[in-house]
Amino acid sequence: MGIGEICTREVVFARKGDSVRDAAILMREHHVGSLVVVDDSAGRRVPVGLITDRDVAVGVVALGLDPAKVGVGDVMSPEVVCEREDAGVADTVSLMRQKGLRRLPVVDASGALVGLVAADDLLALLAEELSGLASMVASEESREVRQRRAVP
Repeated sequence: MGIGEICTREVVFARKGDSVRDAAILMREHHVGSLVVVDDSAGRRVPVGLITDRDVAVGVVALGLDPAKVGVGDVMSPEVVCEREDAGVADTVSLMRQKGLRRLPVVDASGALVGLVAADDLLALLAEELSGLASMVASEESREVRQRRAVP
């Protein structure tokens, strides 16, 4: 299964020139803790950074700066690590662990933004898979007990 199949496809995004205030409003309106910062080039939205609620709190509010006057590009995390939509779940988990990231923009083969995958998404998927595996084990045990009772 490719990560593109489980990522969130409706990504809330901002641009470097947007104000931090506008970014915070978007986060509030969409109930998200981060925005992918994109550059629109050649008709594609290419991820160039991430801005999180923590960036807003620590990089703007805690410093007493006016969020209406500070640009997203000034406080965003400039090193953006992306995952290709055809990457496997195990590879994505490994990349997130290696880089210490909880969220990754997901891109197509041309580098255009197609989604966002968060650690929460992966935890939900893995929990569902483990639950299914546990059910299978319980079913197998029940089946074996029934078969052994039927044999004289």
